[in-house]
Amino acid sequence: MFEDRISAGLQLAEKLAEMPLEDPVVLALPRGGAPVALPVAQALQAPMDLLLVRKIGMPSNPELAAGALAEGSNPIFNGALLQATGMKPEDFALQVAQAREENAARRALYLRGRPQVALEGRAAVVVDDGIATGATFMAAHFWLKERKPAQVVLAVPVAPPEAVDELRPLVDTLVCLLSPREFWAVGAHYRDFTQTSDEEVAAALAAVPEAGAGKDKTWH
Repeated sequence: MFEDRISAGLQLAEKLAEMPLEDPVVLALPRGGAPVALPVAQALQAPMDLLLVRKIGMPSNPELAAGALAEGSNPIFNGALLQATGMKPEDFALQVAQAREENAARRALYLRGRPQVALEGRAAVVVDDGIATGATFMAAHFWLKERKPAQVVLAVPVAPPEAVDELRPLVDTLVCLLSPREFWAVGAHYRDFTQTSDEEVAAALAAVPEAGAGKDKTWH
């Protein structure tokens, strides 16, 4: 049980600070991943950016994820679900267009003109407040491959064992502090799981120096 997202992030930061990470960049999955990622970025003295992924819902049931879209990438679909419902990827053109618009709007809202941090040849440390099914990271995985980081680390406070087993082969290192056999929901493992606001995401990003800022000048 974690007190809140900041507390969980501090515990993750302790683990990650012990790892050999080449020129790390911390990538938060908003909104909930941002307050977890902040202590990690501060501990690693690393720039922080967002990895924006939007769910693509079924037209008849928007809450049921047929796939996901990471910004600047192609959508990833749940093939089994599409086969079961007789749908094809082209049937989701409207939902994909909406997801692209939402990702662009969120980047503008949260980063306020800050450029994306280049990942090629660096350690990409992806942080979220927890994993339920792993569907979001599946889309993020393809987005990361296109940007050619030297190393991918997925770091989360809590995830079910089956999600950990499914995602571990996709990354170089997976750090998960808590993997209970009886897993109901991510929020069940936090005493305070209040929804993260847009303002909190923007504030977390603003608290970390931009890529290229001198560490000596910024961190002391």
